[in-house]
Amino acid sequence: MSSTVGIVLTIVIYMAIVLFIGFKFSKRNKNTDDFYLGGRKLGPYVTAMSAEASDMSSWLLMGLPGVAYLTGLAEAAWTAIGLAIGTYINWLVVAKRLRNYTYECNNSSTLPAFFSNRFRDNRRILSVVAALVIIVFFVPYTASGFAACGKLFGMLFNIDYFFAMFISAIVIVLYTTLGGFLAASTTDFMQSIVMTIAIGVVMVYGIVQAGGVFAVIENAKGIAGYFSLSEIHNVKTGGADNYSMLKIASLLAWGLGYFGMPHILLRFMAIDDVKKLKISRRVASIWVVISMAVAVFIGVIGNAMTANGTLEDLKDSETIIIAIAKIISENGFFAAIVAGVILAGILASTMSTADSQLLAASSSVSQNIVKEVMFKNLSEKANMNIARFTLLVIAIIGVVIARNPDSSVFDIVSFAWAGFGAAFGPVVLCALFWKRSNWQGALAGMIAGGATVFIWKFVVKPIGGIWGIYELLPAFVVALITIIVVSLLTKEPSKEITEEFEKVAAMK
Repeated sequence: MSSTVGIVLTIVIYMAIVLFIGFKFSKRNKNTDDFYLGGRKLGPYVTAMSAEASDMSSWLLMGLPGVAYLTGLAEAAWTAIGLAIGTYINWLVVAKRLRNYTYECNNSSTLPAFFSNRFRDNRRILSVVAALVIIVFFVPYTASGFAACGKLFGMLFNIDYFFAMFISAIVIVLYTTLGGFLAASTTDFMQSIVMTIAIGVVMVYGIVQAGGVFAVIENAKGIAGYFSLSEIHNVKTGGADNYSMLKIASLLAWGLGYFGMPHILLRFMAIDDVKKLKISRRVASIWVVISMAVAVFIGVIGNAMTANGTLEDLKDSETIIIAIAKIISENGFFAAIVAGVILAGILASTMSTADSQLLAASSSVSQNIVKEVMFKNLSEKANMNIARFTLLVIAIIGVVIARNPDSSVFDIVSFAWAGFGAAFGPVVLCALFWKRSNWQGALAGMIAGGATVFIWKFVVKPIGGIWGIYELLPAFVVALITIIVVSLLTKEPSKEITEEFEKVAAMK
């Protein structure tokens, strides 16, 4: 009983703090630019940690350890390596140029708006198509976050999955609707700290319960293909399957997704001083490498704990950290408080991504479709109300999608990640670094990238063999080639566009 009280108390306090932050920042939202971009007032540390917290999501504390627990190092490690490389390159190459370019392009507050402003698309075709892409991929992405919350509380308190998921969604919607981007970014910063504490405590406790680091490694070595980067453990056969170089390349391609993630790119756009981006880059890169390495190792530790009987065999491998937290909570009230912090870490990882996704999706509808296309003369007050209403509607759709308790967080996230990486990544890179690119190429590339993700996932990939690679890699290549070919076959950009490009390129 004391363990349950301690856990509930910790999580309730955590949620209360999050809601307080939302209420506090609600008074600072004077217009939609404040609501969606925080008036470009983020400091370097909040920029760094809110970007990474919104990036990692429940995938870090559920999806990644779950994959490592079942199949070993290969898939989890190569994915993490690709993400670490992508994180660093994104901060190094894209962040500064995007911050400068979006400000220069009519102070664009959303990614779709930047596309239209960058290519002088006065008909806003790029904005609308980009907004539709965001809705298509972000709604299920948000649903995966709600599903993670449902799994957390459903397993922990033995309550109905849908009820647990619904209550979690309400809290996320409340503080995001109240405080907008500043609230989401500030809570993300706090949540990154909670996530760090959670994985650190779980790793140390798990190592002790598994019998030490050497015991964990020996257990992994004893499982076919488990402790290898060139093989993967086959759960069905108990043997090992080879990991081809093509498969490894497709997992490393996870890093390409960063160039097209709206909720991450928004952080680059929102920093108050581009000169502080170097600090943000260092903080973000170090945190990502350490946190993902620990998350993968937790999966390996959990397998060792199952082998020695400390942890029961999990029906859902993505609940491994929840299961370890429950064991910790059985050691008294103080231990239950610690377990509560761990579980709050999972909640934090979910909320930090869901809030950013809700903002990005709602801004696409309210700003890039409603205001820019349908009702151009809306007042700021009316636009703010539409923004909040849109956020609520998208959240409701996410709840409906997440009603299935058997949905996989890892699978949903990987598909949405591929969608954004392929549809937006090549467009962002060409818009920032290729002067000859034009709106026709950007539009064609966006459609080609998004369509290829669907085609490869549901038509080509099931064939297997060399075709069974992660859909982001082929879709990214198709989109990039499409942009180049279509841009070269159509009219060159105007002098106004090229001069603006050169001006931004010259900025220090």
